[in-house]
Amino acid sequence: MSRIGKLPIHLPPGVVVETLDGGMVQVKGDRGVLQQHIDAAILVQISGAVVKVMPAIEDSRKSKALHGLYRALIYNMVVGVSTGFKCTLELVGVGYKVNVQGKLLELSLGYSHDIVLVLPEPVMATTELLKGKNPLIYLECIDKQLLGQVAAKIRSLRKVEPYKGKGIRFLGEQIRRKVGKSTKK
Repeated sequence: MSRIGKLPIHLPPGVVVETLDGGMVQVKGDRGVLQQHIDAAILVQISGAVVKVMPAIEDSRKSKALHGLYRALIYNMVVGVSTGFKCTLELVGVGYKVNVQGKLLELSLGYSHDIVLVLPEPVMATTELLKGKNPLIYLECIDKQLLGQVAAKIRSLRKVEPYKGKGIRFLGEQIRRKVGKSTKK
Protein backbone atom coordinates (compact mmCIF):
# COMPACT_ATOMS: atom_id res chain seq x y z
CA MET A 1 0.00 0.00 0.00
CA SER A 2 1.22 3.48 -0.83
CA ARG A 3 2.67 5.54 2.00
CA ILE A 4 1.37 8.75 0.47
CA GLY A 5 -1.97 7.22 -0.49
CA LYS A 6 -2.72 6.05 3.06
CA LEU A 7 -2.60 9.59 4.48
CA PRO A 8 -6.02 11.24 4.92
CA ILE A 9 -6.64 14.69 3.47
CA HIS A 10 -7.95 17.15 6.08
CA LEU A 11 -10.08 19.88 4.50
CA PRO A 12 -9.54 23.49 5.64
CA PRO A 13 -12.64 25.57 6.43
CA GLY A 14 -14.49 26.74 3.33
CA VAL A 15 -13.37 23.83 1.10
CA VAL A 16 -15.95 21.32 -0.16
CA VAL A 17 -15.11 18.06 -1.97
CA GLU A 18 -17.80 16.25 -3.99
CA THR A 19 -17.84 13.17 -6.20
CA LEU A 20 -19.68 13.64 -9.50
CA ASP A 21 -20.98 11.19 -12.09
CA GLY A 22 -18.45 9.65 -14.44
CA GLY A 23 -15.67 9.30 -11.85
CA MET A 24 -15.08 13.01 -11.34
CA VAL A 25 -14.04 14.72 -8.10
CA GLN A 26 -14.85 18.41 -7.70
CA VAL A 27 -13.18 20.68 -5.14
CA LYS A 28 -14.74 24.09 -4.36
CA GLY A 29 -13.05 26.78 -2.32
CA ASP A 30 -12.64 30.52 -1.87
CA ARG A 31 -10.40 30.86 -4.93
CA GLY A 32 -12.36 28.72 -7.39
CA VAL A 33 -13.41 25.26 -8.51
CA LEU A 34 -11.21 22.40 -9.76
CA GLN A 35 -12.22 19.03 -11.20
CA GLN A 36 -10.23 15.82 -11.70
CA HIS A 37 -11.17 12.53 -13.34
CA ILE A 38 -10.52 9.58 -11.02
CA ASP A 39 -9.72 6.13 -12.46
CA ALA A 40 -12.14 3.28 -11.67
CA ALA A 41 -9.34 1.46 -9.79
CA ILE A 42 -9.47 4.13 -7.04
CA LEU A 43 -12.23 4.88 -4.52
CA VAL A 44 -12.67 8.29 -2.86
CA GLN A 45 -14.42 8.40 0.53
CA ILE A 46 -15.60 11.75 1.90
CA SER A 47 -16.60 11.88 5.57
CA GLY A 48 -17.02 15.33 7.08
CA ALA A 49 -13.78 17.28 6.75
CA VAL A 50 -11.63 14.25 5.86
CA VAL A 51 -11.09 12.68 2.42
CA LYS A 52 -9.58 9.20 2.07
CA VAL A 53 -8.32 7.64 -1.13
CA MET A 54 -8.35 3.84 -1.32
CA PRO A 55 -7.71 1.23 -4.00
CA ALA A 56 -10.89 -0.42 -5.37
CA ILE A 57 -9.19 -3.82 -5.57
CA GLU A 58 -6.63 -4.26 -2.78
CA ASP A 59 -3.99 -6.35 -4.59
CA SER A 60 -4.43 -4.92 -8.07
CA ARG A 61 -1.20 -3.73 -9.66
CA LYS A 62 -2.97 -0.81 -11.38
CA SER A 63 -4.65 0.44 -8.19
CA LYS A 64 -1.34 0.21 -6.30
CA ALA A 65 0.30 2.34 -8.99
CA LEU A 66 -2.46 4.98 -8.97
CA HIS A 67 -3.16 5.14 -5.22
CA GLY A 68 -0.56 7.75 -4.22
CA LEU A 69 -0.96 9.66 -7.48
CA TYR A 70 -4.65 10.41 -7.02
CA ARG A 71 -4.21 11.22 -3.34
CA ALA A 72 -1.54 13.79 -4.30
CA LEU A 73 -3.73 15.23 -7.09
CA ILE A 74 -6.71 15.69 -4.76
CA TYR A 75 -4.47 17.20 -2.06
CA ASN A 76 -3.03 19.68 -4.59
CA MET A 77 -6.56 20.66 -5.62
CA VAL A 78 -7.50 21.27 -1.96
CA VAL A 79 -4.41 23.42 -1.39
CA GLY A 80 -4.99 25.26 -4.68
CA VAL A 81 -8.58 26.33 -3.97
CA SER A 82 -7.75 27.32 -0.38
CA THR A 83 -4.35 29.09 -0.60
CA GLY A 84 -3.18 28.79 -4.23
CA PHE A 85 0.27 28.19 -5.68
CA LYS A 86 2.98 30.71 -6.52
CA CYS A 87 6.07 30.62 -8.70
CA THR A 88 8.74 33.27 -9.31
CA LEU A 89 10.90 33.50 -12.43
CA GLU A 90 14.00 35.69 -12.77
CA LEU A 91 15.27 37.14 -16.05
CA VAL A 92 19.08 37.31 -16.04
CA GLY A 93 20.66 39.15 -18.96
CA VAL A 94 21.47 42.60 -20.28
CA GLY A 95 18.37 44.27 -21.67
CA TYR A 96 15.95 41.50 -20.69
CA LYS A 97 12.56 43.04 -19.92
CA VAL A 98 9.05 41.86 -19.14
CA ASN A 99 5.69 43.60 -19.25
CA VAL A 100 2.21 42.34 -18.30
CA GLN A 101 -0.95 43.74 -19.88
CA GLY A 102 -3.95 41.77 -18.64
CA LYS A 103 -3.47 38.19 -19.86
CA LEU A 104 -0.61 39.11 -22.22
CA LEU A 105 3.00 38.64 -21.12
CA GLU A 106 5.42 40.59 -23.33
CA LEU A 107 9.04 39.46 -23.05
CA SER A 108 12.11 41.14 -24.50
CA LEU A 109 14.84 38.47 -24.33
CA GLY A 110 17.56 39.65 -26.69
CA TYR A 111 15.96 38.31 -29.86
CA SER A 112 15.25 40.53 -32.87
CA HIS A 113 11.59 40.61 -31.82
CA ASP A 114 9.56 40.69 -28.61
CA ILE A 115 7.73 37.53 -27.57
CA VAL A 116 4.06 37.85 -26.60
CA LEU A 117 2.64 34.97 -24.57
CA VAL A 118 -1.08 34.62 -23.79
CA LEU A 119 -1.59 33.30 -20.26
CA PRO A 120 -4.34 30.69 -19.70
CA GLU A 121 -7.41 31.76 -17.71
CA PRO A 122 -6.67 30.91 -14.06
CA VAL A 123 -2.99 32.01 -14.22
CA MET A 124 -2.26 35.55 -13.04
CA ALA A 125 1.07 37.30 -13.54
CA THR A 126 2.69 40.36 -12.04
CA THR A 127 6.16 41.76 -12.57
CA GLU A 128 8.74 43.59 -10.53
CA LEU A 129 11.28 45.86 -12.21
CA LEU A 130 13.82 47.41 -9.85
CA LYS A 131 16.82 49.43 -11.00
CA GLY A 132 20.03 47.46 -10.65
CA LYS A 133 18.21 44.12 -10.13
CA ASN A 134 16.99 41.42 -12.48
CA PRO A 135 13.33 41.60 -13.57
CA LEU A 136 11.04 39.15 -11.77
CA ILE A 137 7.82 37.46 -12.95
CA TYR A 138 5.40 36.35 -10.21
CA LEU A 139 2.93 33.68 -11.37
CA GLU A 140 -0.07 32.66 -9.28
CA CYS A 141 -2.69 29.96 -9.95
CA ILE A 142 -5.02 27.51 -8.22
CA ASP A 143 -3.96 24.62 -10.50
CA LYS A 144 -0.45 23.39 -9.65
CA GLN A 145 -0.02 21.45 -12.88
CA LEU A 146 -1.04 24.36 -15.10
CA LEU A 147 1.22 26.75 -13.16
CA GLY A 148 4.19 24.43 -13.71
CA GLN A 149 3.39 24.13 -17.41
CA VAL A 150 3.20 27.89 -17.90
CA ALA A 151 6.42 28.47 -15.92
CA ALA A 152 8.21 25.80 -17.97
CA LYS A 153 6.94 27.37 -21.22
CA ILE A 154 8.22 30.82 -20.18
CA ARG A 155 11.55 29.31 -19.10
CA SER A 156 11.93 27.47 -22.42
CA LEU A 157 11.83 30.78 -24.34
CA ARG A 158 15.40 31.49 -23.18
CA LYS A 159 17.03 28.63 -21.30
CA VAL A 160 19.91 29.46 -18.97
CA GLU A 161 23.24 28.94 -20.69
CA PRO A 162 26.06 27.53 -18.52
CA TYR A 163 28.90 29.92 -19.46
CA LYS A 164 27.52 33.33 -18.50
CA GLY A 165 24.34 32.25 -16.67
CA LYS A 166 22.05 34.33 -18.90
CA GLY A 167 18.45 33.29 -19.41
CA ILE A 168 15.20 32.72 -17.50
CA ARG A 169 15.46 30.76 -14.27
CA PHE A 170 13.37 30.00 -11.23
CA LEU A 171 14.17 32.26 -8.29
CA GLY A 172 16.85 30.58 -6.19
CA GLU A 173 17.71 27.96 -8.84
CA GLN A 174 21.36 26.91 -8.84
CA ILE A 175 22.93 26.87 -12.30
CA ARG A 176 25.89 24.59 -12.93
CA ARG A 177 28.46 26.90 -14.49
CA LYS A 178 31.16 25.80 -16.95
CA VAL A 179 34.62 27.23 -17.35
CA GLY A 180 35.28 28.85 -20.73
CA LYS A 181 38.26 28.26 -22.97
CA SER A 182 41.70 28.45 -21.45
CA THR A 183 44.77 29.47 -23.42
CA LYS A 184 47.97 27.42 -23.47
CA LYS A 185 51.15 29.13 -22.33
